[in-house]
Amino acid sequence: MSITRTIADLAGEKEISTNHLAEALQYRPKQDEF
Repeated sequence: MSITRTIADLAGEKEISTNHLAEALQYRPKQDEF
């Protein structure tokens, strides 16, 4: 959630939105499925 908070802060928003969460999820490392 800290990445989501940072994205919201950079956008100048006090509240975290679903758009911020969706953007943060893009930065998660992809896991290979075995």
